[in-house]
Amino acid sequence: MITSFRYRAVAPACSLCVAGVLAFTPATATAAPLAGRPHSAAWPRGGEPAPPAPRAAVPAPSLLYRSGVQVRPRRGAPEVPDLSALSWLVADAGSGQVLAASEAHRPLPPASTLKTLFALTALPKLPSGMQHTVSYRELADVAEGSSLVGVEEGHSYRVADLWRGVFLSSGNDAVHVLASLNGGWETTARRMQANARAMGALDTHVLSPDGYDTPGQVSSAYDLAVFGREGLRNPDFATYCSTAQAEFPGDGSPYAIENTNRLLTGADGVAPYPGLIGIKNGYTSNAGNTLVAAARRGGHTLVVTVMNPQSGGGFAVYEEARALLDWGFAANGLVDPVGSLDGLRPKSRPAASAAPVAAAVNAAAGDDSGWSGTAVGVGLAGLGAGAVALALRARGKGRDRAARG
Repeated sequence: MITSFRYRAVAPACSLCVAGVLAFTPATATAAPLAGRPHSAAWPRGGEPAPPAPRAAVPAPSLLYRSGVQVRPRRGAPEVPDLSALSWLVADAGSGQVLAASEAHRPLPPASTLKTLFALTALPKLPSGMQHTVSYRELADVAEGSSLVGVEEGHSYRVADLWRGVFLSSGNDAVHVLASLNGGWETTARRMQANARAMGALDTHVLSPDGYDTPGQVSSAYDLAVFGREGLRNPDFATYCSTAQAEFPGDGSPYAIENTNRLLTGADGVAPYPGLIGIKNGYTSNAGNTLVAAARRGGHTLVVTVMNPQSGGGFAVYEEARALLDWGFAANGLVDPVGSLDGLRPKSRPAASAAPVAAAVNAAAGDDSGWSGTAVGVGLAGLGAGAVALALRARGKGRDRAARG
């Protein structure tokens, strides 16, 4: 459900701005008739209707725990695509508003899309330039049948190389080494679980940090969208997840690796999506195909999650994500939100704002967007506070002149 703390966070600055404006407004302005308001038989003294009592803005309740497709279209909104996925969601990455969803909180195996949470947890703790020589122990527990990038014991790798192995090749071998550097496998799983709770991702249960099929390990379309959106705030995460090709260290010389997200690379006949930022795809026999992706168009960023399409073959996850992105961009401004990616975030933890998301994405693309939303908010608060101070001083001088007159 949607909580109201986002509005409280903005209220002090807005209140100061409004107070500053009202302080300079002539008192007779409040008696002017309001356009379009019907006259009342009970007008107050002065012959004009009384202004309406202020009403607090109350966000609409979240629909994300309801079953079936949830959308609040306005007139002219495009029709939501008919998808076969067991669960899906499309949201605005800046505001966190969920534009449409189906079974958003249904617990499902996440496969390698859980690596988004792993990266959010371990990436900030490990310097990208740090060199590490891999030991046999770090690779001993990589599950049979795992996707691999080709990490070898005795070889020295930079942490940045290992992260490219995670994001491009979905290498569980790279995850095991990074988890070892992060305190160990079980410690990393516990930290991931705590991090998920801190972000309000309450459907996720972490047992294997690499996303490998493990009984009881689940996430949801909602939680994965939360992780993907949060990742876009980190410039390193945004850079790794949007990289299509790279070189990975090998014996003698590096070799080429390619991102397994075909919506990014256009491999295997899947047309690349214009403006795609990337994020992470996954597959296991239990989870089916899963994908959390983001795309940017005209300064607007969307994040989508698609979990386990039931028809269309192995690449259907990309086509259903494409349909959601197309719909989301076309529906911009034509639908009301059905929930928020900040809706379950604890109030003590600040919500992700549009500015950090845009800044990280632009940094990955080599673009500087300028002022941040925080700077603008602080500036507005300062202007409002200044206006209040000047108004109070002016009124004080007026009273002094009246007393002396």
